[in-house]
Amino acid sequence: MARYRGPACRLCRREGLKLFLKGERCYTDKCAIERRGYPPGQHGQGRGRKPTEYSAQLREKQKLKRVYGALEGPFRRLFARAERGRGITGENLMVLLESRFDNIIYRMGFATSRAEARQLIRHGHFTVNGRRVTIPSYTARAGDEVQVREKSRKITRIQESVELAQRRGVPEWLEVRTDSFSAMVRALPERSEITLPINEQLIVELYSKV
Repeated sequence: MARYRGPACRLCRREGLKLFLKGERCYTDKCAIERRGYPPGQHGQGRGRKPTEYSAQLREKQKLKRVYGALEGPFRRLFARAERGRGITGENLMVLLESRFDNIIYRMGFATSRAEARQLIRHGHFTVNGRRVTIPSYTARAGDEVQVREKSRKITRIQESVELAQRRGVPEWLEVRTDSFSAMVRALPERSEITLPINEQLIVELYSKV
């Protein structure tokens, strides 16, 4: 399965923003943005240029893709789905990305990063409404009950993630019951509840040119 295998911190530096790709490390002074807050490469500290309209749109798309760990093909298909839905395309896209199962697991606090959540999901550690789900891109729905499988609750990574989740908090549209390693999707998030610094309209404008 294709996926980005390079340094995660390089992506954060390129976007000039914490994308929280390395879990706990992102909350410490070891974070690359804290130590080297400029783009990677030999020209990273050079004098910046005024971004063009296309450059601004492209960077916004790349930023969003990297936050959620989506490659271009799946991202385009998700955009097409958002475009077909009712309402504003950009907001639909953001809600669909937040509804991905790997993001849900991360938001619930069962993994320290979305990348870790994807790995745990593929290994079959979670169930949705009593059925095991191993597809990270599965779209969660309001009312879904998510649970860590009984034999997976002793995994150190999951236990530590639950403890660390208290630092970043859990969104109000999710209900987490740490004592039973379970959670429920109360409702799908509204755009106002997604606090990522993303201007999704720029992405809509970029794809409208294709």
